[in-house]
Order: sequence, then structure tokens, then C-alpha cells
Amino acid sequence: LVVSHSPASDLEMATSPQSGDKRKLSLDESGTSIVMNNGTKHPLLGFGTYKLGFIPASAAGGAAGGAVLRSAKDVVLDALTAGYRCFDCAAFYGNEASIGEAFEESKVPRESLFIISKIWTPAIHDGEAAIRSQVQEILKNLRTSYLDLCLVHWPVVGKHVAAYLALEQLQKEGLLRAIGVSNYTIEDFEELKEHATITPAVNQIEISPWLYRKQTVEYFQSQGIILQSYRTLRQGKALEDPTVKELASRLGRTPSQIVGRWCVQHGFVFLPKTQSLARMQENAGVFDFSLSAEDMEKLDAFTTPEAIAAFRSSYNTGIVRDTPLQGTLDVTGRKVTEN
Repeated sequence: LVVSHSPASDLEMATSPQSGDKRKLSLDESGTSIVMNNGTKHPLLGFGTYKLGFIPASAAGGAAGGAVLRSAKDVVLDALTAGYRCFDCAAFYGNEASIGEAFEESKVPRESLFIISKIWTPAIHDGEAAIRSQVQEILKNLRTSYLDLCLVHWPVVGKHVAAYLALEQLQKEGLLRAIGVSNYTIEDFEELKEHATITPAVNQIEISPWLYRKQTVEYFQSQGIILQSYRTLRQGKALEDPTVKELASRLGRTPSQIVGRWCVQHGFVFLPKTQSLARMQENAGVFDFSLSAEDMEKLDAFTTPEAIAAFRSSYNTGIVRDTPLQGTLDVTGRKVTEN
């Protein structure tokens, strides 16, 4: 799937070797939103909120109590000023009350916002009552009566299917406009598909030129499921890559815009995160240019065996993280499509 930056285009999905099926996704008239399988629009550009104002105890790459430069409220107010309207939140992030204050203070109409949150692993493990309670807490903290999208944060072993079915019920009750999953492999989705009555609208996974798992991408796109991309800029490491810097220089763009454009041109939702207003504005500049097929192919080719191994290690941790299964269940032998 490659997305043109021209508006109002239909996008034909790549054919997955598993499904042999082709489905279509469509951009809206502006070319900046993609239509989900429930018929509603999802912005292709969003704002990530992980580690804004708070660092969770089990955070990857940084322990609780680490440096917090600004409150989540102040950063999100800047993002709203910069024009962001889609926000990727989560119960795990521990900052949704502060973000909710920003939404309220900004006076941006609720219908202009696209608010995402995710159910964290202990609630996934504990089941429907815990999930319902967490959704109510999320809504209270974010100061909204509904979420535009709610995701199962990790496919917790033996528990994620029931968690997703609980979200189906909450969607029927009107608390969630759309539901989806996060960090799911092909195998996790195949397990879910046997029981779900509502196809997930989204799968949020780590995607970047340095972790481009093409078989997985093509499979989910063939199912009509939008992919949200996190860690696309690799916490700033992407900005120093020589190939990216060369493309940026040649095209008169910045490295973050090159990587962001690669993301949206593939049809992935781009979720950059920064505490700098100038960087927010810079990261948003991905819709008024395009990359050539040759340039896209260059960026597609960065993934290494080491990156795949790091993905697998992170996945093995995530599917039991912060649950009673952690440290007691060996998941290293689970079948997972890594590419």
C-alpha cells in the first residue's frame, strides 16, 4: 500500500500471501484522514503522549522518576495550538487526567478531537469488570463521554480475546466509537478472529524504516485494518541516519518529515511525540510533498535481523507485562510471524 498525497484517492491494499484478498481504504477529501472499516475517519497524523509528564514504573527504556520536563497538560495544549486533533493516550501512561485538563481548557470542540486510549494489561488479565472500570476511569480522566477509539494494549496470553469481546460490548453501549488492538501479531489476530464479531479498526504496532515487518503489514492491510505506527522516529535516532539526512537535504525537508512522509505514504498513522512546539509544527509537515518510489524502496530496506530480534524480545515481555503471568509463564516458544 502506497498513499499518494493527492486528496480524495482510493487506496488499494497489497495482497497478503495469507489471505489472497484485496480490500480498499480511502482517504477523505483533504487527504489527511483515512476511513476506518466502521466508516468513520481516522487522522493520518496524531500526537503521542507516552512519558509526557509521567514515566510509568515498568516503562521500557526509562524508569519511573526519570526526568520530566513539562506537564502533559502543557505539552498537549501546545500540540492543540499547533493544530493536532488526534491524541494517542493510554491508561498505562498515567497522565490522562492532565491531558483531560488540556482538552477542557483548550475549548476545542469535542467533535473536532479524535481521542484514543488503551486498556492496560492487569485489566486485560482480570477480565470484563476490570475493563469496564478502566474505561470509566479513562473517560473521567480525559473529561469525555466517549472515546473515538479504544485498543487492547497487548495480547495478554489467554486473556486478550475476552478483553476484546468486552470492548465490543462497550462499543454497543456507545462509550467507544471504534475498537481495535495494539501489538498484535498475525497469530494473535487469527486467534481473535475466531471469536470477534466486530473486526478491529486498527492495530497499533511499532513501525519505522528500521522495523518494517512487511509480511505483517501486508497481512493486516489485506484485512482492512489500519496500522498505527509508534516509535517511527526512534526517539530521535532516525534524525541522524545518513540516508534520511541525504533525502532531507535533497528535498528541502527535515529528517523527521522524511520519515513521517514515509509513514503516511505507506498508509500508516504517524504518531510523533515531542515536548517542543517547534518540533510539533515540523513533524506535521508531511502532507505537501511525496517521496519517489526509489526513495521509498531505500527506506523500506533498513530492517536488520537485530531489529527483528529486539521486536521479539519486546513482544515476549509485553504479552505478560504487569500481570501475574510475568516471571511464571515461558512465552519464548510461541509461534510468531516476525517479519
